Amino acid sequence: MGDEGTVRVDLWIWSVRLLKTRSMATTACRAGHVRVNDERAKPSTTVKPGDEVRLRHDGRERIVVVKRIIRKRVGAPVAQECLIDKSPPPPPPEALIPVGRRERGAGRPTKRDRRELERILDRYRVLNEPPARD
Repeated sequence: MGDEGTVRVDLWIWSVRLLKTRSMATTACRAGHVRVNDERAKPSTTVKPGDEVRLRHDGRERIVVVKRIIRKRVGAPVAQECLIDKSPPPPPPEALIPVGRRERGAGRPTKRDRRELERILDRYRVLNEPPARD
Protein backbone atom coordinates (compact mmCIF):
# COMPACT_ATOMS: atom_id res chain seq x y z
CA MET A 1 0.00 0.00 0.00
CA GLY A 2 2.02 2.92 -1.26
CA ASP A 3 -0.67 5.56 -0.72
CA GLU A 4 -1.25 6.47 2.94
CA GLY A 5 -4.79 7.75 2.28
CA THR A 6 -6.22 4.40 1.17
CA VAL A 7 -6.84 0.99 2.69
CA ARG A 8 -8.20 -2.36 1.42
CA VAL A 9 -12.00 -2.51 1.53
CA ASP A 10 -12.11 -5.86 3.36
CA LEU A 11 -9.79 -4.51 6.07
CA TRP A 12 -11.80 -1.29 6.43
CA ILE A 13 -15.16 -3.13 6.66
CA TRP A 14 -13.74 -5.29 9.44
CA SER A 15 -12.05 -2.34 11.19
CA VAL A 16 -15.25 -0.30 11.45
CA ARG A 17 -17.17 -3.35 12.70
CA LEU A 18 -19.59 -3.81 9.79
CA LEU A 19 -18.65 -7.51 9.82
CA LYS A 20 -17.43 -9.62 12.70
CA THR A 21 -14.28 -11.13 11.16
CA ARG A 22 -11.86 -10.19 8.43
CA SER A 23 -12.46 -13.50 6.68
CA MET A 24 -16.21 -12.73 6.59
CA ALA A 25 -15.38 -9.38 4.98
CA THR A 26 -13.15 -11.05 2.40
CA THR A 27 -15.80 -13.68 1.65
CA ALA A 28 -18.47 -10.99 1.24
CA CYS A 29 -16.25 -9.17 -1.26
CA ARG A 30 -15.57 -12.35 -3.24
CA ALA A 31 -19.28 -13.21 -3.29
CA GLY A 32 -20.14 -9.80 -4.76
CA HIS A 33 -21.92 -8.44 -1.67
CA VAL A 34 -19.67 -5.37 -1.44
CA ARG A 35 -19.74 -2.42 -3.84
CA VAL A 36 -17.51 0.65 -3.73
CA ASN A 37 -18.90 3.68 -5.61
CA ASP A 38 -21.42 1.37 -7.35
CA GLU A 39 -18.71 -0.95 -8.67
CA ARG A 40 -18.28 -4.54 -7.51
CA ALA A 41 -15.31 -4.67 -5.13
CA LYS A 42 -12.66 -7.32 -4.77
CA PRO A 43 -11.11 -7.68 -1.30
CA SER A 44 -8.05 -5.75 -2.47
CA THR A 45 -10.04 -2.76 -3.77
CA THR A 46 -8.85 0.37 -2.00
CA VAL A 47 -11.13 2.91 -0.33
CA LYS A 48 -10.43 6.51 0.57
CA PRO A 49 -12.40 9.18 2.44
CA GLY A 50 -15.55 10.10 0.53
CA ASP A 51 -16.07 6.66 -1.07
CA GLU A 52 -19.49 5.03 -0.72
CA VAL A 53 -19.41 1.39 0.42
CA ARG A 54 -22.52 -0.81 0.07
CA LEU A 55 -22.63 -4.11 1.94
CA ARG A 56 -25.41 -6.72 1.76
CA HIS A 57 -25.43 -8.81 4.93
CA ASP A 58 -28.09 -10.57 7.01
CA GLY A 59 -30.87 -9.70 4.60
CA ARG A 60 -30.31 -5.94 4.57
CA GLU A 61 -28.11 -3.47 2.78
CA ARG A 62 -25.73 -1.20 4.68
CA ILE A 63 -24.76 2.01 2.88
CA VAL A 64 -21.87 3.89 4.45
CA VAL A 65 -19.57 6.69 3.37
CA VAL A 66 -15.91 6.48 4.36
CA LYS A 67 -15.17 9.41 6.65
CA ARG A 68 -11.77 8.33 7.99
CA ILE A 69 -9.31 5.58 7.14
CA ILE A 70 -8.32 3.10 9.84
CA ARG A 71 -6.29 -0.07 9.53
CA LYS A 72 -6.77 -1.65 12.97
CA ARG A 73 -10.02 -2.81 14.55
CA VAL A 74 -11.20 -0.25 17.07
CA GLY A 75 -13.98 0.07 19.64
CA ALA A 76 -17.54 0.78 18.52
CA PRO A 77 -17.58 4.50 19.49
CA VAL A 78 -14.38 5.18 17.52
CA ALA A 79 -15.62 3.07 14.59
CA GLN A 80 -18.80 5.20 14.35
CA GLU A 81 -16.61 8.28 13.88
CA CYS A 82 -14.97 6.69 10.83
CA LEU A 83 -18.13 6.39 8.73
CA ILE A 84 -21.36 8.14 7.83
CA ASP A 85 -24.24 5.64 7.88
CA LYS A 86 -26.82 6.24 5.12
CA SER A 87 -28.49 2.85 5.45
CA PRO A 88 -32.26 2.61 5.35
CA PRO A 89 -33.75 1.57 8.69
CA PRO A 90 -34.08 -2.18 9.20
CA PRO A 91 -37.51 -3.62 8.42
CA PRO A 92 -39.87 -3.93 11.39
CA PRO A 93 -40.18 -7.42 12.86
CA GLU A 94 -43.77 -7.64 11.56
CA ALA A 95 -42.50 -7.35 7.95
CA LEU A 96 -40.37 -10.48 8.25
CA ILE A 97 -41.65 -13.87 7.13
CA PRO A 98 -44.22 -15.26 9.54
CA VAL A 99 -42.89 -18.23 11.45
CA GLY A 100 -45.27 -20.94 12.54
CA ARG A 101 -44.83 -21.54 16.25
CA ARG A 102 -46.34 -24.47 18.05
CA GLU A 103 -46.55 -24.91 21.74
CA ARG A 104 -44.09 -27.37 23.17
CA GLY A 105 -45.63 -30.82 23.42
CA ALA A 106 -48.51 -30.01 21.04
CA GLY A 107 -47.62 -32.95 18.82
CA ARG A 108 -47.86 -33.11 15.07
CA PRO A 109 -49.83 -30.43 13.24
CA THR A 110 -53.32 -31.44 12.22
CA LYS A 111 -54.38 -31.38 8.59
CA ARG A 112 -56.16 -28.09 9.28
CA ASP A 113 -52.99 -26.58 10.83
CA ARG A 114 -50.88 -27.74 7.90
CA ARG A 115 -53.27 -26.26 5.30
CA GLU A 116 -53.36 -22.96 7.19
CA LEU A 117 -49.57 -22.82 7.25
CA GLU A 118 -49.35 -23.63 3.53
CA ARG A 119 -51.86 -20.86 2.79
CA ILE A 120 -49.70 -18.33 4.68
CA LEU A 121 -46.50 -19.47 2.98
CA ASP A 122 -48.10 -19.39 -0.49
CA ARG A 123 -49.27 -15.82 0.15
CA TYR A 124 -45.72 -14.87 1.16
CA ARG A 125 -44.22 -16.53 -1.93
CA VAL A 126 -46.59 -14.64 -4.26
CA LEU A 127 -45.68 -11.29 -2.68
CA ASN A 128 -41.93 -11.91 -2.91
CA GLU A 129 -41.85 -13.63 -6.27
CA PRO A 130 -39.41 -12.05 -8.73
CA PRO A 131 -40.96 -10.67 -11.93
CA ALA A 132 -41.16 -13.13 -14.82
CA ARG A 133 -38.45 -12.84 -17.46
CA ASP A 134 -39.30 -13.07 -21.14
